[in-house]
Amino acid sequence: MNVHYFQHVPFEGLGHIETWLKENHHHISATKFFETDFLLPDISKIDALIVMGGPMGVYDETQFPWLKQEKAFIKSCIQSGKNVLGICLGAQLIADCLGAKVVSAKNKEIGWFPVFPTEECKQIAWFYELFKHNPVVFHWHGDQFEIPQDSTLNLLYSGANINQAFYYNQHIIGLQFHLEVTIGSLMQMTENGKDELLYNLPYVQSENELLNNNSPIAQCNRLMDTILSNWINAIKSTL
Repeated sequence: MNVHYFQHVPFEGLGHIETWLKENHHHISATKFFETDFLLPDISKIDALIVMGGPMGVYDETQFPWLKQEKAFIKSCIQSGKNVLGICLGAQLIADCLGAKVVSAKNKEIGWFPVFPTEECKQIAWFYELFKHNPVVFHWHGDQFEIPQDSTLNLLYSGANINQAFYYNQHIIGLQFHLEVTIGSLMQMTENGKDELLYNLPYVQSENELLNNNSPIAQCNRLMDTILSNWINAIKSTL
């Protein structure tokens, strides 16, 4: 399987997703928008697209002009029936491409907090099984997507914010949080986002809390494995 990914900043790469893709013998290619010579792939040569996170906003096209090209490519993938997975900013970009708004979240959410399945989540049995016990996952966001209309299921919420995950038309998944987190990526995100940890907010943990309360990483990665497996299997069923 040819899996392409979009990366927006050096410190938010594939993380554990790369490990899973390599272990399962998938071919990985990338567009790194922070590099001046980035290239978009030939859409006919990829089977799936993963859109990673980043600190910029969906509408920051003046500061990051490549966002227009990225959105156009994501729309083309959706329209051509490619499977697309979005993480944090990536999920927000997908939601925007599907006509939904991206807004400031009710609460800035940075740290280890549980997510809870909605009633709609029960319509996707395998996804509900993953989240029915309210696992603690890693969050880092100040914006959130609204749920796209038409064929979209709103899957998860947290104590801080609604709309934590969506499932569109059986081949697109958006996750507002980071199941791909590793010790290395956690340290990189914390180092590059220290300024956001200075505010005394109810859902923003301290640097020490982020780094020392990292025991949920293994569970996050297992959840990511199962989501990737089901997502890839959905691709295989259409080939």
